Amino acid sequence: MAGGDYASALLYLFSATDYEKMRRVRYNADTFSLDRVHRLLAMIGSPHARLRSVHVAGTKGKGSTAAILHAVALGCGLKAGLYTSPHLVDLRERIRVGDRMISQEDLAARIAAIRPSVERLRGEGDAPTFFEIFTALAFDHFDRVGVDLAVVEVGLGGRLDATNVLAPDVAVITAISLDHTLQLGDTLAAIAAEKAGIIKPGVPVVSQPQPDEAARVIERACRETGAPLAVVGRDVTYTWSPAERDGRPGVTLNVTTPAATYGGLFLPLMGEHQAVNAATALAAAEQCPILVECLSPEGVRVALERVVWPGRMEYVPGTPPTVIDGAHNRASMERLVEALARHFPNRPVTVVFGSAADKDVDGMLAVLADQLPDAPVFFTRTNNPRAADPADLAARYRALAGREAVLVPDVAEAVRRAADAAGSAGLVVVCGSLYLVGEVKAKNR
Repeated sequence: MAGGDYASALLYLFSATDYEKMRRVRYNADTFSLDRVHRLLAMIGSPHARLRSVHVAGTKGKGSTAAILHAVALGCGLKAGLYTSPHLVDLRERIRVGDRMISQEDLAARIAAIRPSVERLRGEGDAPTFFEIFTALAFDHFDRVGVDLAVVEVGLGGRLDATNVLAPDVAVITAISLDHTLQLGDTLAAIAAEKAGIIKPGVPVVSQPQPDEAARVIERACRETGAPLAVVGRDVTYTWSPAERDGRPGVTLNVTTPAATYGGLFLPLMGEHQAVNAATALAAAEQCPILVECLSPEGVRVALERVVWPGRMEYVPGTPPTVIDGAHNRASMERLVEALARHFPNRPVTVVFGSAADKDVDGMLAVLADQLPDAPVFFTRTNNPRAADPADLAARYRALAGREAVLVPDVAEAVRRAADAAGSAGLVVVCGSLYLVGEVKAKNR
């Protein structure tokens, strides 16, 4: 297919309303309509109804958990699909079958196939959003290529998310913290209620450890729907330690479930939270009929060693080395700082920070000010319309930290200056936004 055909297909796709690029979005059943998604899918043959799936919601860790579970499925010899969001560099990253993202030709073909249905709904005054269209064409692609299992990450929330049309084999809820508060609510209970919206009658649920306020909501939803609940830290346990293998930092871990013990595992992702994500993925695999039949300690060990999840505490060798991480709320920033202390205890840190304006900027900056008091911070901005003004970020940091901040609006220049400041003995950390991570990765390709 000619490049122009693919470019034209993307132009059409991006003509749809894209809430990922908006600072303020009304979160209700009119804006996020599952009825509209059902209608769109019905028009293209209801591909979602033929998919076996695992559905993953949560504030933090849902993408990593989905990627680990996908790797386990591939290690079982399954033809497995992975649907995640957002992408870092290329839109096609969001739809993967095996270890390959969807081709330009296939994505253009899927857009062409769904376009008449989208136009019909638009003509009725009920236009699907970008994410609704993309979710539908992802399910269509998985169905057409005949995946054995689709691992599907929720986009926003859960209850009203376009992915919540699935009837999964297992539902997973990862760590819940305050994020997207304008849309999901400003309490952990309110956010947990939205995440728990993916729980279906009788479908097994695996939850990560949660704050009490959120845990009570999930437990109640499971009782009301008759959904069996397994909780990491209670029903599934793990031990972990920082490790390095072949120059790749990560964690070694042991996971014990009610059915098996998986020992001596190495996961090339950093931080205790990744050990939690791995334990969660294995617990979910044991609840998934098509996976539990083929799980083995050796197969799991090989699968985890092959996990790749870019932009999440991703280590980039160099002089100095760089860690790029999409941490974009206070809780994820705390986890990042904890992981840096465990994995790089003797390296001074220099930070490049940029954020979306609608995130908990003060919470993230407070973590940097309190826990990395000696780290120079370079403030920058991405090309995303939601990006915060770096001058405002720097001013807020000065007020919180009581010390100077450096303003470098150009992302590439900010990274260069941070590397110079870090020197060969230091470590550059890029954080605050997945969009910032994406721009850094794109410039380094």
